[in-house]
Amino acid sequence: MNIKQAKQEIMDTVQAYLMKDEYGEYVIPTVHQRPVLILGAPGIGKTQIMEQAARECGVALVSYTITHHTRQSAIGLPFISKKKYGEKEYSATEYTMSEIVASIYDRMAETGLKEGILFIDEINCVSETLAPAMLQFLQCKTFGNHQIPEGWIIVAAGNPPEYNKSVRDFDVVTLDRVKKIMVEPDYQVWKEYAYRENLHPAILSYLELKNSCFYQMETTIDGKQFATPRGWEDLSRLMKVYEKLGKEITCNVVEQYIQHERVAREFAEYYELYQKYKQDYQIAEILKGKNSEAMVKKVSHAAFDERISVVNLLFSGVRQSIRQIVLQEEVLDQVFTVLKELKTGFAGGNAAQRLGDYVDNLSLEMNRKKKEGLLERREEYSIRRALSMLEGYGTILKENSGAQGGEAFALLKDAFGKDREQWEENWDQAGNTLEYAFDFMEAAFYNSQEMVMFVSGINTDFYCVRFLETYECERYIRYNRDLLFEDVSQQIRRRIEEL
Repeated sequence: MNIKQAKQEIMDTVQAYLMKDEYGEYVIPTVHQRPVLILGAPGIGKTQIMEQAARECGVALVSYTITHHTRQSAIGLPFISKKKYGEKEYSATEYTMSEIVASIYDRMAETGLKEGILFIDEINCVSETLAPAMLQFLQCKTFGNHQIPEGWIIVAAGNPPEYNKSVRDFDVVTLDRVKKIMVEPDYQVWKEYAYRENLHPAILSYLELKNSCFYQMETTIDGKQFATPRGWEDLSRLMKVYEKLGKEITCNVVEQYIQHERVAREFAEYYELYQKYKQDYQIAEILKGKNSEAMVKKVSHAAFDERISVVNLLFSGVRQSIRQIVLQEEVLDQVFTVLKELKTGFAGGNAAQRLGDYVDNLSLEMNRKKKEGLLERREEYSIRRALSMLEGYGTILKENSGAQGGEAFALLKDAFGKDREQWEENWDQAGNTLEYAFDFMEAAFYNSQEMVMFVSGINTDFYCVRFLETYECERYIRYNRDLLFEDVSQQIRRRIEEL
């Protein structure tokens, strides 16, 4: 199972476990709600999908890496209490509330969400003293004497033994009480995520050429060498900042994240070539419609790696242009929603003050969702940009303080209209960028494998798909239909021949 399927399985499990009957009781009783146990290689996104699943299901999330805890913090500290059995009083050992269980109640108080996911990472790497408590936790859903609150689903994650010397095997009794999911690295699934998160195009281009380097785990005489999805994502973020600061991205920098000597060296060398191709082929000029016959001839006679790099450079330019316009559209949608609600209440009172109240409410709602962990980064970006735009409108009203009612709203409508016009211009430019890229691709490659890669990339990218829902690109439709159908047919034929 890949990580995308694992996420969906977790979401399905949460929805099933939290389903209630007509009496308000859980359809699957808590005692039969098996903890989910995810086993997979380190760095493939097990922790990240928990955040996404909780956000999309609208439930709270409490996350712990259990190897950071002692037995005392997990099950609580012992204390002596007095208990009466029959007619006689005895001293008995009890335990304070587990730090982990207490954090669930704290999270409920903070967010107001009564249902959630308790995620325990590295559960099969605990110390010898804590191992019995973890087995009890999976079997009985308790830490010490304290039960996990009703409505909270347990999800645990661990690494297979080949990746971690500290791994402990669970016995059959424990495994028979969990819902076990095995997760394998899958580049194609990760690529969808990488496009949506806007990872550095050089990384995506390199991994298109070297799919096997997406995840590498090798044992050498010098110890473990590895490259993981988490490493590529963190390297991407650093590269973008380094480029803004004008700092050099060397092999030493890459090795700090991609701890596989060969892969790190290869990527550092490829990054230099990638930057060189970007200049040599005048990618920015091509995407403005300044097609060059010399560039077409040069790339059509280039080596395979160079051709693929140029295709990825073109696609990256298209993707960035489209991504910006889609994000801008989401901002305008946020602003339009506020203005629509505001219109009915503009008859009287201070117009600037009323707009300010709406801005404050939107800001409070954003902070609430962020605190609850229910706010996606893209949504937060859109709201912050919308708040900035609305604050600008507020300045316009203050500068025209005499305008109230319909006159004040006309000022807002006019300001929004100008922003909308600017967006429409940018929309047309994004469409032109896509068309110019197709012009070059047709001149250089036509119906080749390079065109298949270009169109496949568009189909994989979240923002491109959104854009093409409303922008009609005849060549995209034609190549998507003809080339990808032919590509799938060839794959099927090859598979038949293999069998």
